[in-house]
Amino acid sequence: MIKTLFLVLITTALINNVVLSQFLGICPFLGVSKSIKTAAGMGGAVIFVITLSSAVASLLYTYVLEKLNLTYLKTIVFIMVIAFLVQLVELFLKKASPSLYKSLGVYLPLITTNCAVLGTALTNVQDSNDFVTSVVTGFGTAVGFTIAIIIMAGVREKTENNDFPESFKGTPVVLLTAGLMSIAFYGFAAFA
Repeated sequence: MIKTLFLVLITTALINNVVLSQFLGICPFLGVSKSIKTAAGMGGAVIFVITLSSAVASLLYTYVLEKLNLTYLKTIVFIMVIAFLVQLVELFLKKASPSLYKSLGVYLPLITTNCAVLGTALTNVQDSNDFVTSVVTGFGTAVGFTIAIIIMAGVREKTENNDFPESFKGTPVVLLTAGLMSIAFYGFAAFA
């Protein structure tokens, strides 16, 4: 069981990376990856939200929606759970770290609409994952998101003052970097 959960963790974090393999969560990935500090803060918030939303969604789906034959409401219920958890994170960061709260700006409430969060909850249900596997999948997915956003932030910080041709400056070099990162992470699939 532990070996299986470890494989789930590694697979969701590296091989099926939510950003670089499944292309979910691109908005905060590109928007918040300008500095390592804000990327790490966003990664921490996403780890909390995805892990907890995976746990709550699994419990709600198994013990409420399936029992009452209301599985068609799963998307709406999961969105409400995610919105509640994002509000908790937002309130916590506003009190505990106002500078991080301010630097994340509009991207913090956008976690609610981050398709990676909802996609993970829905994938857990679709794959009929039990509670523990759902939580590990959620945590692994969030760690993969955090790894990707921190790597992107590091690359962006290192290349910020580089001399690029005018047509590559800004968004084009960021998208090119994301594409190369995606190809690099695709190499982990060889170990699967």
